[in-house]
Amino acid sequence: MACLKTLRFPFSQVNKQILRRYVQPSTPALCLVNFEQLKRQNSNLSQLLAPSQLRKFTTSVQKPADQKFDPYHLLEDDLKDVYADIRKELVDNTSLEELKTIATYYFGGQGKALRPMVAILMARAINCHLGKDGLLQSQRQVAMISEMIHSASLIHDDVIDQSDFRRGKPSVNVLWSQKKVAMAGDFIIAVASMMIARLRNDDVTVVLSQVITDLVQGEFMQLGAKEAENERFSHYLTKTYRKTASLIANSAKAVAMLSGANDELSEVAYQYGRHMGLAFQLVDDLLDFISSTDALGKPAAADLKLGLATAPVLFACEKFPELNPMIMRRFSEPGDVEKAFELVHKSQGLEETKALAKSHCDEADRLARSLTESIYQKSLISINDMVLNRMK
Repeated sequence: MACLKTLRFPFSQVNKQILRRYVQPSTPALCLVNFEQLKRQNSNLSQLLAPSQLRKFTTSVQKPADQKFDPYHLLEDDLKDVYADIRKELVDNTSLEELKTIATYYFGGQGKALRPMVAILMARAINCHLGKDGLLQSQRQVAMISEMIHSASLIHDDVIDQSDFRRGKPSVNVLWSQKKVAMAGDFIIAVASMMIARLRNDDVTVVLSQVITDLVQGEFMQLGAKEAENERFSHYLTKTYRKTASLIANSAKAVAMLSGANDELSEVAYQYGRHMGLAFQLVDDLLDFISSTDALGKPAAADLKLGLATAPVLFACEKFPELNPMIMRRFSEPGDVEKAFELVHKSQGLEETKALAKSHCDEADRLARSLTESIYQKSLISINDMVLNRMK
């Protein structure tokens, strides 16, 4: 069973106002229509096509054209519903008004929504691969859980790092006391844990619980380690996996498992998420050196100011070994941050970071292409370009 069907008709006959969210134009004479969304929201095709032309049109199952799809456009309604349901879940689990306000602060939809987007796309792509339609409620719950765990980690990060801005607005620790903010982060994790339990799947519970374990270990690695020079990059990649990629990878694996995928297919989903997560964080670390504060929604050079040596700095060490003592003292002396920033730009650190991110995107691309073609599989491929070329 395919998840994408096509209608052949003159493009001029389409009611563009109604169809614009469901159509991917390929040529003036052919549109690709996502029938799953059409069936959900429009049961009568006569509302969409000129009545005089309707009898001439026949449907046929085809592979989608080799073109890019916009995941945000495709999942616009899904993502809005995910954030609305997260807010409802949090509000329904406490009677404390201030806790409701703090816990829901980062769920206004201003973020990139990468984690729930990947989870939903992978779920739908795997379902298509297995000949199933739609999105299971349990898979949708995983998308919610992934974003809740991520946002809870951001809240805890803001407390630890004393951040002033997040997603272009004041961070939670600026508006409320650190104790209340920390407890709000714990509350989000607790509600997410209850949602995991409601999935009633022991194997998926283990997979999603691993995410929380990895997050804590990753944060510990970032806080205090002063690893040997020859161990820095492996330490950095392990920390990056635990803090960022594990959540994306294990959420993708969880939705595959809930679809009934075998171990091999679940591993494809996991590895796609792992490579995508590593690429995303590598680009994030690169943007800290090249994007403005306005674009990032947080101060530029924030990592250096926190004493963190990310990929651009570690690559730059090869050309400028004077960075090594700065790394060891976590850029704590006057002028360290400015000097390190300058040396990174004089080196090939940014280019090498981008190349490493691309290698992970290429591997994610290969894994996505192993799935049956569908608009969701194509969107998983499109995310690679979005991640690699984003500027915020």
